[in-house]
Amino acid sequence: MPRQPLVLAPFRGLRYVAPDVDRFIDGGFDIARLLAPPYDIPDAEEARKLQRSDPHNAARVTLPFELSRQAPEGEDAVSRRYRAAADLLRSWITEGVLALDEEPALYVYEQVTADGQVQRGLVGALGLPEESTGTDSAVRPHEDVADPPVRDRFRLMEVARANLEPIFLVYRGAGGAASAATETTGAQGRSVVSTRTRDGAQHRLWAITDPGIQQEIIADLAGRSALIADGHHRYAAYLRLRQESADQGWSHGLALLVDSDAHPPRLGAIHRVLPGLDTARALAAARTVATVEPVPEADATALAQAQAPALLLVSAEGETHLVSGFDETTLAQAMPDHSPDWRHLATAALHEVLMPLWEFPEDRVRMVHDDPAEAAAAARDEKGTAVIVPPLRVEQVYAVADRGELTPRKSTSFGPKPRTGLVMRVIP
Repeated sequence: MPRQPLVLAPFRGLRYVAPDVDRFIDGGFDIARLLAPPYDIPDAEEARKLQRSDPHNAARVTLPFELSRQAPEGEDAVSRRYRAAADLLRSWITEGVLALDEEPALYVYEQVTADGQVQRGLVGALGLPEESTGTDSAVRPHEDVADPPVRDRFRLMEVARANLEPIFLVYRGAGGAASAATETTGAQGRSVVSTRTRDGAQHRLWAITDPGIQQEIIADLAGRSALIADGHHRYAAYLRLRQESADQGWSHGLALLVDSDAHPPRLGAIHRVLPGLDTARALAAARTVATVEPVPEADATALAQAQAPALLLVSAEGETHLVSGFDETTLAQAMPDHSPDWRHLATAALHEVLMPLWEFPEDRVRMVHDDPAEAAAAARDEKGTAVIVPPLRVEQVYAVADRGELTPRKSTSFGPKPRTGLVMRVIP
């Protein structure tokens, strides 16, 4: 079967146009207070703060766990939650808070982080295969998924009949027409959105409505492939909607596509906190399969220079040990169906070798994005152990996907991630 082309199609974006805000910038409203991080980033407390920050904050529909009491009786609690989110979205459209753009567009989305990193990409309707084609697919995952979050996003999108936030894809653009159009549009013309969020990041959005430019982009992308940087569960939900519905509206899903040649993404690590795990006992078990040595607190240099796979264990008292130099026979026996490169990923050694030794259940592991100090603090609060892992390089992730392998879940944290609420896609 020939490979399906990579398709990013124009669509009529659903955007905030008249929200209930009281601050104006350059003659227009500032929508920063209405935007939210991707649904899986905020914890429960942060999500509630977002929802309460403004009655039209996007998190009220992407994380609708407080809305079920507003839904009709007779539905179970989970169904009420999704129905309430869908009803709220439709009410915003009816009230004019959200409106469809007049013309189908591909959107250029630029993010400039507080420390100056610039990322530009294209937001469009991503063509989905009728069935999974593995390594021949135009869109390749690099990480495995769990069914509960896939089912959650599937049900929310199905009931809301909308893609509420884009997944994040990267591709090797090599200066092609799509990349050139992204850069040119981002350097010229008037943006349809310009705002700065509380983290200091600048967000701007332009609409490409010229059919000629759109066709140049589509033609350039057709022979390329993309890697899912963030949004594996949403992509899996897209595929489930595509496969289980006869509605052609689900033949596409919302995506941000970034040329990693022009804008290399920032890859952070996702550290682990194992509540209640006695670090001394964990270190004793680790010594049976690897070398263990004490190191200064949060010594990133020691971690980067150690023989892979390598990771740091931090106790509740703040004592830090480097675990590296794993026994190769142990790695091969624990992961016989994977390549040597895969076996030498820190997260693979952790989940396939160390955690079985510790008899620690996967469902009790807490994830902490990027910040090792936050993970260490959480270990102290939880009277447990923090596991600090090194970040991967984008070349490593491409190589894993090109081999048809998947990294262990939550092995990468690509950024900067797109903000939710700038543009959505509804199914008529």
